[in-house]
Amino acid sequence: MSYLGVGVSPGNVPVYHGSNLKVVDQRVRIAELVLRCLICGLGLVAAVLVASDTQVKEIFSIQKKAKFTDMKALVFLVVANGLAAAYSLVQGLRCVVSMVRGSVLFHKPLAWAIFSGDQVMAYLMLTAVAAAAQSAVFAKIGEPELQWMKICNMYGKFCNQVGEGIASALFASLSMVVLSGISAFSLFRLYGGNKGKTSAGW
Repeated sequence: MSYLGVGVSPGNVPVYHGSNLKVVDQRVRIAELVLRCLICGLGLVAAVLVASDTQVKEIFSIQKKAKFTDMKALVFLVVANGLAAAYSLVQGLRCVVSMVRGSVLFHKPLAWAIFSGDQVMAYLMLTAVAAAAQSAVFAKIGEPELQWMKICNMYGKFCNQVGEGIASALFASLSMVVLSGISAFSLFRLYGGNKGKTSAGW
């Protein structure tokens, strides 16, 4: 129940908020949960696609095996997306728990931690995608001035699967950018018309 904007949480802990704020928070939390699940899935798919990608080619009676560890940018991509998937899983569980409890985020240190974590992951994922995409372009078209050969002419399957992994990572990174915007909104609305209000919700 509520009176003059003062509500009571399921645990009988006073929660100071208006009805509009709670509705907005619920919508934001649902959008956040969907995006975190999407990032977790796409990040995991990207990491698995790239990390499991191999192709053996016989060149002058010598077998050459292409794998993601041959390119540092792909190693970075796998690590970044693995971290993003794990981070999104943890944060997604936090969202589920807070939604079940019906709590509203008013804890500023936690909001800052979520905002900072999302920002770091967004920059990390975008950097990894950019580095991997640049390496993929060089592998596809080569660089005659530096005498770099076209690798994809010989390792077509390997390059195609890497491309699929980079595409998944790109969608995951864009989702993380949107999510970082949502976490920024969740943080800075605490400094709006609700100054001085506190809650045990998280």
